[in-house]
Amino acid sequence: MKIIELCEAERPREKMLSKGAEALGTSELLAIIIRNGTRTESALELAQRLLSSAKGSLTALSGMSPAALSRFKGIGSCKAAQIAAALELGRRFMHEKPEGTRRQLCSARSVYDEMIPFLKGLDHEETWIILVNSQNVTIDIKRINTGGQDSTIIDIRQILAETLEQKASGVFLVHNHPSGSPVPSSADMIETEKLQNGLTAIGIRLVDHVIITDNSFYSFADECESCI
Repeated sequence: MKIIELCEAERPREKMLSKGAEALGTSELLAIIIRNGTRTESALELAQRLLSSAKGSLTALSGMSPAALSRFKGIGSCKAAQIAAALELGRRFMHEKPEGTRRQLCSARSVYDEMIPFLKGLDHEETWIILVNSQNVTIDIKRINTGGQDSTIIDIRQILAETLEQKASGVFLVHNHPSGSPVPSSADMIETEKLQNGLTAIGIRLVDHVIITDNSFYSFADECESCI
């Protein structure tokens, strides 16, 4: 069934305009983003098939890169970019705080809560830093690198430069493990030590290195006291 065969009141866009976005299902909202279907599928059918491939999970869908989305039959680079942009806006909205409010990070759990909106559901590793003042109040949050499924680069020079530019007193290093296990690898241990040494040399604290999965985390400060 093509979307042109739907009665006007049931087309996702018209339904949203008349009843509000909250009246639509997830696949209907996705169909509006996709806009057009193919010769054999309506936008709604395409959206349903795409969502089904992610087991109905927006988290799983948001973890797919535009390149991965574009390989899905019926989703080209343009549609993939539209979907990725919409999901990224949703991610940023979930993390946005009222202007002028800055969070004090007092534990690895607070770091996890701060960063999980950025890292949940990703199928690749990313390295982020949280720059803080002497009271561990957030100054800025920055992504340093995007890596592969089981590794990412910790660019120590870039981290040192960002820290000095922002006049931060401390740094939280954060990266994710898509595998689901937060246990650090030997490479994680080595890179943590290198960053610790680099920051110490310029009088900056490495407050913690937190490894995040969708449902758990590992804190170097809590679990490996000799490392931090």
